[in-house]
Amino acid sequence: MNRGKGGAVRQGVLVARGEKVLFCDADGATTFEDVELLIRKLDSQKNGENKEFGSLVIGSRAHMENESVAERSLFRTILMKGFHVWVKVVGGVSKVHDTQCGFKLFTRPAARFLFYNLHIERWAFDVELLYTSEKHNMEIGEVAVRWQEIDGSKLTPALAAMQMARDLLMFRLRFLTGVYKFKYDK
Repeated sequence: MNRGKGGAVRQGVLVARGEKVLFCDADGATTFEDVELLIRKLDSQKNGENKEFGSLVIGSRAHMENESVAERSLFRTILMKGFHVWVKVVGGVSKVHDTQCGFKLFTRPAARFLFYNLHIERWAFDVELLYTSEKHNMEIGEVAVRWQEIDGSKLTPALAAMQMARDLLMFRLRFLTGVYKFKYDK
């Protein structure tokens, strides 16, 4: 059964071993050597206000935004800007500039808690992870990484944007109405 990118990453993270857990996109768009930047940042963090849940560091392409706008079509730029607003307003994520970079490093407690509580199994799962992190006062580091567009994506931008917008709206409504509740491991 195809559970989507979020479902696949969740399954992998929950069986991973080690004190740190990294996930990265399989297409190689992010330079793997940049993992050292994430490790240094994670090691320097104090685990935020709530040490029980650990901390995380995400790779960011925000420093490349002006350059990418110049290279993208007007339609893709509008989708990107609209998605950023939707993530802040509907997704509830305010502390992070680039939610979708597929290069994230977690302490073991953070990975276990976040992925245990993950509901979204498609593209917008990153936003739910960051929403949950912010709600639990976890320390979230953001590090600029090298990234390049890789040809051959099977993603249709307009369709993916509509699915992500729907997924974010549904997950927030479910949290607001109490359908989704955070699960705590005692």
